[in-house]
Amino acid sequence: MSATAKKTAPLPDDIRAMKGGTPIVSLTAYTTPMARMMDGVCDFALVGDSVGMVLHGMPSTLGVTMEMMILHGQAVARGLSRTMLVIDMPFGSYEESPEQAFRNAARLMRETGAAAVKLEGGQHMADTIAFLVARGVPVMAHVGLTPQSINTLGGYKVQGRDDQADALLADARAVAQAGAFSVVLEKVPAGLADRITEAIDIPTIGIGASPGCDGQILVVDDMLGLFTAFKPKFVKRYATLGEEGEAAIRAYAEEVRARTFPAAEHVFADKAPGT
Repeated sequence: MSATAKKTAPLPDDIRAMKGGTPIVSLTAYTTPMARMMDGVCDFALVGDSVGMVLHGMPSTLGVTMEMMILHGQAVARGLSRTMLVIDMPFGSYEESPEQAFRNAARLMRETGAAAVKLEGGQHMADTIAFLVARGVPVMAHVGLTPQSINTLGGYKVQGRDDQADALLADARAVAQAGAFSVVLEKVPAGLADRITEAIDIPTIGIGASPGCDGQILVVDDMLGLFTAFKPKFVKRYATLGEEGEAAIRAYAEEVRARTFPAAEHVFADKAPGT
């Protein structure tokens, strides 16, 4: 390859090939500016249905629509050229049948340019994953805590403890055998996440799982500290932008009320007569 060759975004098979190698880096993205910041730094960016909670103030992901996912997917796509785009299938868009899943996955990919879709569920979604993959739709699976199922899981609880461990391992094996190119493990005990990583031949992407996973993902707003009152145990804050933003807004309000903003350098002078 030429030393001046431009880096291109990886494809799902490239992500799959990273199994057991350099850890895969990913973050969620919902807007063009955020996507531009992670372009070429992350291996893939996920337009997560978490957008409903993060940007739209929803209490869960259940109210997110196809139209919302497409809108944010298109925005993120405009900011990426060297990072792969993956998009979540929202609740109700794939559970009814493999045919329904294909129609909606094809629409998401066609209208956003995403290279793959992500859907939640283990053994019960294996047939749907296989159906999609056979028809040219790369699938990233998601097991463990599946936020679209919080009403049946009883909330945002760690999954796979005690007698749940074997079932969760079976879920991961099922999605791998069905043809998923990777699988997100969310809120899974570290030891079990390591067992799953060793047991399957596709990369595991941890979020609240284990450093032994083949990659990691976080909600970008969480790791940037944009929320001042909310911090999950599994999140490390690499910045405190929420606190800085609140302080900046207070400073702006004080200057406006004191009439110190705008100052002379922020306004336009009147045009001189005769010029």
